[in-house]
Amino acid sequence: MNTTVEKNIQKHLFALQDMKYQAFQCRLMPNIAPERVIGVRTPALRTLAKEITKTPCAAEFISILPHEYYEENNLHGFIIETIKDFDEAVRALDEFLPYVDNWATCDQIKPKAFKKNIPELYKKIKEWIKSGRTYTVRFGIEMFMNFFLDGDFTPESAEIVARIRSDEYYVNMMIAWYFATALAKQYEAAVPYIEQNKLDIWVHNKAIQKAVESCRITAAHKRYLKTLKRM
Repeated sequence: MNTTVEKNIQKHLFALQDMKYQAFQCRLMPNIAPERVIGVRTPALRTLAKEITKTPCAAEFISILPHEYYEENNLHGFIIETIKDFDEAVRALDEFLPYVDNWATCDQIKPKAFKKNIPELYKKIKEWIKSGRTYTVRFGIEMFMNFFLDGDFTPESAEIVARIRSDEYYVNMMIAWYFATALAKQYEAAVPYIEQNKLDIWVHNKAIQKAVESCRITAAHKRYLKTLKRM
């Protein structure tokens, strides 16, 4: 049964509904039933999240799981983004991630508390990747990609991602995305994973494809990567 807070938020979400956007979103998420997608644009959801965070409703709303609508899940993630305390943000994510059921909700969550807690984040990412849950694993890989391919890069993180084996399309796509980004940012460390065929064939070829499409990789590197495609 819906609580008053949940009903009020759903009412607000439907007031922001854009049916053309709803149809567009449904095409991007074939695994989500159309009746679960209201059709609210991301900027409007982020604005609503900031408003709710300033009220007592926030804690109650994120305690209500599972949610009925895709936008409620996104709103939930955006509220978590505003949590300043690292441990509190992680607790909220650990409660929420098992209910994430699509790539779009997963990929939009970018907690601000992570930036100042890099060592703790690294340890937590390794736990998420071991979870066995599709979107928790995907989220962990994405956090390695977002936070550990620049100054905080470690060879171990690339090795952890390379060892992941999954039958899930959305996990494999994120592994490919990670290595395409790694080829742009940490080429010398990343290219051996392609040269030595350390990834599944589909992931290997998809990583090369995404890298070749990137404007951050040199023409010479693109030409070389094309020669490494597998049959």
